[in-house]
Amino acid sequence: MRNYIGLIHKDADSDYGVSFPDFPGLITAGINLDDARAMAEEALALHIEGLTEDGEAIPEPSTLEAVMADAENQDGVAILVGVKTEAKRAVRVNITLPEDVLKAIDAFAEAQGLTRSGFLVRAAKHEIGHAKDDPNDNYADTRLGA
Repeated sequence: MRNYIGLIHKDADSDYGVSFPDFPGLITAGINLDDARAMAEEALALHIEGLTEDGEAIPEPSTLEAVMADAENQDGVAILVGVKTEAKRAVRVNITLPEDVLKAIDAFAEAQGLTRSGFLVRAAKHEIGHAKDDPNDNYADTRLGA
């Protein structure tokens, strides 16, 4: 289990907001402190799951000292938000692709902010999911070992 710093913010006439300095843009909220904490755990878990599925790196948790040293974070109340991370073992593979396809993959991945591996993981999962969802795709049954 990893613990990340969440910062609770509360303005007058608002719910309790939670932001994560290690994951810019990830925010959630709850109607009370307990709800905010529960929502923070769920939001963080889903965000990390999405990063993992996209083949993106999961940042190491920052220290409380590092988070609170940033002037932007000093208005928040720091809490530890735990998340279970299943380390999926990455396996290096060697594949052969036509040069034009590789160039297209690299260009598309870069435009989307992905690595080549992240893009290929996303593309493979998309195709597998599509094949499983199409009842008329008999070829998918043989390809997926069904």
